[in-house]
This record gives sequence, C-alpha cells and structure tokens, in this order.
Amino acid sequence: MSRGGLRVLLLAALPLAASCHRGARAPAAPTPPPSARRVGAAPLPLRTVQVNGTELHYAEFGSGIPLVFVHGSLGTVEDWRAQLDTFARHYRVIVYSRRYHPPNPQRRDGREYGIYLHADDLAALLERLGVERAHIIGHSYGGYVALAFALRYPDKVWDLVLVEPPILPWLARTPEGDSLRRAFDARTVGPARAAFARGDSVEGLRRFIDGASGTPGQFDALPADRRAALLGLAFELRLELSAPAAVHMPALECRDVAGIRSSVLLVTGQRSPRRFHVIEDELERCLRTQEVVTVPGADHQVPSANARYFNEAVLSFLARH
Repeated sequence: MSRGGLRVLLLAALPLAASCHRGARAPAAPTPPPSARRVGAAPLPLRTVQVNGTELHYAEFGSGIPLVFVHGSLGTVEDWRAQLDTFARHYRVIVYSRRYHPPNPQRRDGREYGIYLHADDLAALLERLGVERAHIIGHSYGGYVALAFALRYPDKVWDLVLVEPPILPWLARTPEGDSLRRAFDARTVGPARAAFARGDSVEGLRRFIDGASGTPGQFDALPADRRAALLGLAFELRLELSAPAAVHMPALECRDVAGIRSSVLLVTGQRSPRRFHVIEDELERCLRTQEVVTVPGADHQVPSANARYFNEAVLSFLARH
C-alpha cells in the first residue's frame, strides 16, 4: 500500500481509549475526581516549582500514566484547555508554561533560548514531580522541544506526539522546502526580528503571526483582548528571534531522530502552511513511521482548531502502543 494510503486522514470517527493502555505497564486509570474531569473555563489550579535556575508554573489533572503537554511559541500553560477534560479521564495530565512564558518570570537570565534548554527544564520539572517516564505531546516549537527531550532523555519518554514542529533547517533538504524557507525568512522572521530590535513589539508580533499563519492581516483581525494578551508574550518571542539559530533551531541529524525508540505520532493540520507538511514528510522519512494524522479543517493551531478530532486521534494512538 502507498504511504498516502496508510495515512490516517479524514476518518469518520476514531475510537476513544477508555482502558486499553499498554498491557503490563498500564492498568486502566481510575476515574479522576470531578474537579479533574471538568476544567472548563475555571482558572487553572497553578502551582510553582523551582527548576534548573528558574520558576515554572504548572497544573495537574487526573491520575494514571503521566502525560505532558508542551506548548509552542507565543503560548502558555493555558493553551491546552481543549485537551484537559478529555485526557484527564485517562491520564495524569501535566501542563506547564515554558521558561520565559507567562506567568513565569519574563527576564533575561543569561541563557539562550533553545530546544535543549527547554528540554532540560522539562526533565527537571518531571524529576521534581516524581515522574520517571511520561507520554510527551508537543505543539509547534513545543514539538521541537519534545523531540529534543526524546533525543536527550530517551528513557523518560513512553510515547511521543509531534504536532507540526518547525524544524526549519530541514526545509533546505528539498528544492521546494528551500524556497519555502527563504520566503519565510524574508517575509516573516527577518521583518519580525527587525521590528523587535527597534522596540516595536506590535509590529514584530504582526509580522510573525501573519507570516507564521500564512494569513496576511490575521493579527489585526484578532479581538483587542487577544492582541493585548499576545503583547504580553512579546518578551519571549523577542528572545527566540534573537537567539543564535544553532541553539534556537539546530539542524537535527536524521540518523539521531531515526534512533528514537518510542512510538511517534506525527500530526498536521489540513490547512496548515505548506512548510509544515514538507517538514512532516522529512520526519516521516527519518522515523520510518506510518503513524501520521492530518486533522481536517485545522490550521497550525491544530489542538484547538479541531480539538475533538485531535483528542480522539491522539488517544487512539496511545491506546495502540
């Protein structure tokens, strides 16, 4: 069967994993308390922990096998609300804000913003929480961090879900990808970096969000409160764009990625910019996996754009491994 024929695409329905986790290691999770089942719009019960020289805010829900969600750029612990109720029925769910992201301290600490710094933070967080091993689900730059975590701490990962990690150096491996990379640098990264350098955070956000989404005018079309919230995240994006490329987005070796022992699910949005699909193709080739889901109707904000489909697809994957 062709690779395309094996893709999990536009399924009418996906089975929910109620109690069929991995045999000997995964008994059915007990039913979580009501507070874990119904997060809704209530404030998250955030706690703080000192790890790796910084303070991280996190929250936990449910019980059972640990499962960690890792948010992307311009994100926070709040990004996974559409997942909390569903996953907390089956897992001990941990969500957190990465270093420099609100409500964590937003100040320079002498470290360079990069995937391995955030991977080390995650390892330290799990150690403080008494978690030896967990499922790791990362979206966008959080997917890049999750991949780095699996490479550096392989024994701490059960299964890995990568949702459109922006491994931009890999775009240069194909003529189409290289063209997409050059266009993204010229129209998005370069102008956003220049705007932040001259102190214009609003223009920096506008350039980055419009370019990253592939939708001109998207930033200005957002509600005023959402634009204000994004302005509160400008500090971390400024740090990202000013970090050395070799630290912020290192060119991972295919042979290293191929050595990942965990089962890996790749997830993309049907309407996401083309560059994410090119990167996914490279990941699929390196990992030699057919575990690929394309979420119908979703753009780059895959977990929230079609949360029900995303949640069911990920739960189905976790139940099979």
